[in-house]
Amino acid sequence: MPPMPPMPPMPHDPGPPAPPLSLAEVEATARAAHAGQTDKAGRPYAEHLRAVAEGVRRRGGDEEQIAAAWLHDAVEDDALTEGWLDEAPLSRRTKDIVLALTKRAGEPPEAYAARILATPGARLVKEADLAHNADPARLAVLDAATRTRLTEKYKRMRALLGQR
Repeated sequence: MPPMPPMPPMPHDPGPPAPPLSLAEVEATARAAHAGQTDKAGRPYAEHLRAVAEGVRRRGGDEEQIAAAWLHDAVEDDALTEGWLDEAPLSRRTKDIVLALTKRAGEPPEAYAARILATPGARLVKEADLAHNADPARLAVLDAATRTRLTEKYKRMRALLGQR
């Protein structure tokens, strides 16, 4: 009987998976990732993230959706990479919602809306995002042309998502 070939080396055992990030840790991560960024009105970007997370909570969203709300613009804005998101100790559902809400260069609004509608939990997060983006008090500080353009953009997206 021929000798047995040597066993290939076993891959390093990474051990048990890390516990999922708490909402406080997700918030801190999002705030750090967007530090120094401002919205179109010049306000700290973290204010928008907080408003969207609170909007999700008020609409009855669960912890996975609230976590996604904190991170909803992180990949799109290059604040965090898709690789970071893939490796992050977050639920698959939270990751899927963040990816669904990440606009892709040149993507038609119809395709973007279809992806959101096809991803469980994503529509509620986008509704909270649109509600804050379209807040008249927020829009009022923008120049008229930008205000008009964004108002139409948000109205169209709400229609594509089946909102009033």
